[in-house]
Amino acid sequence: MGEKLLMKGNEVIAEAAVRAGCKHYFGYPITPQSEIGHYFAKRLPQVNGTFVQAESEVAAINMVYGAASAGVRVMTSSSSPGISLKQEGLSYIAGAELPAVVVNIVRCGPGLGGILPAQGDYFQAVKGGGHGDYKMVVLAPCNVQELYELTVDAFDIADRYRITAMVMGDGILGQMMESVEFRDTEKINEVEKSWATTGTGMKRDNNVITSIHIEPEKLEKHNLKLQAKYAEITKNEIRVETFNCENAEIIIAAYGTVARIAKNVIKMAEKEGIKVGLIRPITLWPFPSEAFQKYAETAKAFLTVEMSAGQMVEDVRLSVNGKKPVHFHGRMGGMIPTQQDILDKIKEIINK
Repeated sequence: MGEKLLMKGNEVIAEAAVRAGCKHYFGYPITPQSEIGHYFAKRLPQVNGTFVQAESEVAAINMVYGAASAGVRVMTSSSSPGISLKQEGLSYIAGAELPAVVVNIVRCGPGLGGILPAQGDYFQAVKGGGHGDYKMVVLAPCNVQELYELTVDAFDIADRYRITAMVMGDGILGQMMESVEFRDTEKINEVEKSWATTGTGMKRDNNVITSIHIEPEKLEKHNLKLQAKYAEITKNEIRVETFNCENAEIIIAAYGTVARIAKNVIKMAEKEGIKVGLIRPITLWPFPSEAFQKYAETAKAFLTVEMSAGQMVEDVRLSVNGKKPVHFHGRMGGMIPTQQDILDKIKEIINK
């Protein structure tokens, strides 16, 4: 590793993207992720890149479609309502099998909501918020260092599978400052892109980028190809952290900022003689079901903690498949679960 800097999370995302070879960014400002665009506006001209503040989120995601079609590394970013506006474009990008990176620094909702952190966009991200049977790889960092690492990884995954990779953080991660250690040079995994619309020079047939397949037989065949790709990603790209899970009575399931809080709860519980573990999904899709299945054999119960009304908890329940009880604790509206609230919930579960 190389230089170590104190930086804001949003700015780390943008710097990571540049180091990963992204020279094209299209976006529209929205709190709490606007610093991503600010940083790109300053940084991209230094690397002969392209920064465009589009007239809307809808315009920005369609600019991403165009740049991705030309085979370049491209990114957009937004926060919850802005990501909602991009859903049609995300579905088109999935249908056209284009590699792109999208960042969602989640704020609270529904509707315009507020600018404080939340995790209420989980369903939208992992279930395919737009139309049709499509998936995105969804990466969930829990600190500023991971914002760097996972943003770089997102570009590699996007290119490798011709898929959208989303980095999903929240308002705390985007706005907080922590030390981050950058590598001196970033290894950019060059992927052959013979499908791209780079011009033919009259030497080959034209490439066509489209998500339109009018004949049902052809569209089904295309969908089956996509599903096979998603199965391959599920086999190869699952990432998860398990912490203190061996012989744990209760296992917390949490991601992002909430997982950081959960680690402190584990220390508090240990002082009271309660063995608590943590399963932290790093890929929200593909979901690390096997980790939950493994510890369903030993834990007494699971507790999913989220800044939402309960979304990831459904995937935890599907993974545990009725072997053990799965409980839920959540806060909404920009409220953050406290360590004491989570510990009290653990004690309630144990004393039932």
